[in-house]
Amino acid sequence: MNINRQQVFVWSRKVRLFHWINVIAILLLIAIGTVILNGKAFGLSTEGKVLLKTIHVLVGYVFASNLIFRLIIAFVGKGYERWHKILPFKKGFKAELVAFTQGKKAAYKGHSPAGKLMVLALLSVMTVQMISGLVIAGTDIYYPPFGQYFAESIAINKDNIAAIAPYSKENVDAAAYQVMRDFRKPFITAHVYAFYCLLLLIPLHIIGVIIAERREKSALVSAMINGYKYLPNNKTDKH
Repeated sequence: MNINRQQVFVWSRKVRLFHWINVIAILLLIAIGTVILNGKAFGLSTEGKVLLKTIHVLVGYVFASNLIFRLIIAFVGKGYERWHKILPFKKGFKAELVAFTQGKKAAYKGHSPAGKLMVLALLSVMTVQMISGLVIAGTDIYYPPFGQYFAESIAINKDNIAAIAPYSKENVDAAAYQVMRDFRKPFITAHVYAFYCLLLLIPLHIIGVIIAERREKSALVSAMINGYKYLPNNKTDKH
């Protein structure tokens, strides 16, 4: 390692844990979601589709719980867990962005200005995915947290909610079912478009990391494993 650099602790264990759980969950969700979206092409049976949707929802719970955890520690955490350290809303950000585009700074302790913009985009899209996904889970396979409510809303006999199952018309009021399906349409649209946004943002994020590492040489990838960056002794960002 360059003798003109020093090891600086940046990313807490909580942030690193969130990051890698998020990576795994999103990759699984994208893979399963792609198969579901192309169910006809893959020749999926109704039972197979329900099974995949169930797995998708279960992985989605991991994704949602992990995201909620990250949002909470952004309010109550320390250092680079906090909102003002990871989002582009701090006073003086525009000047930082200009300096970044002009290459005036060798390295950043936390996220660079471009990195903060990417974090904002990713967190926004993931939040849309989480909310829309939970609604869809409730209207499609009647899973928590909204499944019980939607099942009751379409039931002919509300004392026999257990009879309501995905793709089954048993104990289902056709008119109420159509109302539910109409209600969920914008959530489906949001979920699909957020999915496409993730397909765009993820490679951009990876490309950004590669470019930043070549530019800063601060061990960006390993920092998300061990928490430490290697920054120039006289140019370490203390903010």
